[in-house]
Amino acid sequence: MKLSSYLSRSRHGVFYFRWPLPSEKGKPRRTLRLSLRTRCPDRAGVLARHLASCGQITRDNKALARLRQDQIREMVAAYFQAQLERYIEWMDNHGLSPNALEDVRSEMLDHETYLDPPSDDPQWLPIAPFKSKMGISTQDWEDSSPRIGIELRRGRRDMLRAILEAAERLENYEYSGGKAATPQPSMQALPTSSALGVAVDEFIQEHSRQWAEKTTGQNRAYLNILVEYFGADRLLSTITKQDANAVKRVLQELPSSRNTKPALKEFSLLEVVKIPGQRKIAPKTINSHIQMFKSFFDWAERHGHAPHSLFDGMKVAKAKNSETERKPFTPRQAELIFKELTENPSGLVRKDSHKWGMLLGMFTGARLNEICQLDVADVQQDGSTWFLNITDEGDDNKRLKSKAGRRKVPLHSELIRLGFLDFVESRKSGPRLFPDYSYSSNGGYGRNLGRWCNESFLPKLQIKEPGLVFHSLRHTLVTRLGQANVPEPIIQCIVGHARSGVTQEVYLREGYTLLQLKEAVDWFEVSSGG
Repeated sequence: MKLSSYLSRSRHGVFYFRWPLPSEKGKPRRTLRLSLRTRCPDRAGVLARHLASCGQITRDNKALARLRQDQIREMVAAYFQAQLERYIEWMDNHGLSPNALEDVRSEMLDHETYLDPPSDDPQWLPIAPFKSKMGISTQDWEDSSPRIGIELRRGRRDMLRAILEAAERLENYEYSGGKAATPQPSMQALPTSSALGVAVDEFIQEHSRQWAEKTTGQNRAYLNILVEYFGADRLLSTITKQDANAVKRVLQELPSSRNTKPALKEFSLLEVVKIPGQRKIAPKTINSHIQMFKSFFDWAERHGHAPHSLFDGMKVAKAKNSETERKPFTPRQAELIFKELTENPSGLVRKDSHKWGMLLGMFTGARLNEICQLDVADVQQDGSTWFLNITDEGDDNKRLKSKAGRRKVPLHSELIRLGFLDFVESRKSGPRLFPDYSYSSNGGYGRNLGRWCNESFLPKLQIKEPGLVFHSLRHTLVTRLGQANVPEPIIQCIVGHARSGVTQEVYLREGYTLLQLKEAVDWFEVSSGG
């Protein structure tokens, strides 16, 4: 059996399994890509054959291909809600003839007959326009039958019932005490919209393909605030600007670490904001919530889930000189950290992983997780220049913050002098450079080093203060290179920030050479003279 269409090999020789996913209307065809975690062709072939057979069984299983019941009901409700609005508008303008009313009653009785017992007879069902309007493929319809036909009939029946009720209101008058009752303004039908919970699930499902697992979890937690406040069944069309402002006020009273503090976990959202003496979430966190709410409502409006967008321009002002703002280490603090890592006079550094993880942060400006997820094969050489190949390849758990994060960072001459290459050589018995850093869905591979640095190393050096954490090593490198007159686009290439402007994005798309980046990196010095 040929496996060329199923197998691919990364630059590190690891085999990946590829399987085409069913195409969706109006969207490009997607492919599942799964690391087999082996470099052996025979082993990869066995695994690929097994996975291909599982994929075939899944694809041919009609029960798995069906639309969800809540999806069907949501689409039926949206379709007939729009039709009902048009019927009522017609009746308001022209009335409805007795013959038409009789036809409506007759059809409604027919629907009752077909529903008791349920029948898949297509009589009176607007199947073709429903499929076209709601974007349902013929295959989806067939896979979801007869359920979808039954729900369509129920929706049509209940819409006709609503038309008859509206017609009866137009045919009758009410009198009370000899005086005609004051005509009540007719209630306008709400714009077609989806339930909040359904829309949030679809939003997360669509975007989680591009988000890292940690980002998906964080954004889900943000949107759960909306679901908890309004309820999963609340229609998006009924959420107003005043409601959005009320949510903003709740966020401003929300305690930090609400989901991790045992004393707060049992309280509902509206209860927990009333508990006194709790530290509130920072303005930056409030704005992160609001930005996610805005992104969600923008998406909901574009996709027909809501008639309007919300939360635009509602961010709060950031606190000046916020204690939580990350900042660089001073030259004196950087010298103290460097001495402790290289000479260990206080005996605080007991693991090589701690030493080299911190030194890489200091001399490359790489992010915590970028360092801790490195493979031995990610330390590479081009001519006489050694560099870190920062990538998300080789391990299913490796993640990059953005596209710009994929880069090559030359090793500082001081790292070479201190013996980093010897350390790399000593780790060649396994794939990972720092195998003692385990993976966590909440913090990636960097959680252990981050905790050691922020909760043990810096406090014992007596230089721990608000805004000084492992990430401050990155701020320190950027600051020192800027002070050494290194051009900003080169600094951006080194630390993995996106370059902007026509010159950088169009004419210098390939970026800078390793030699240019190496020369820039070596401008960094730990001492105050750097």
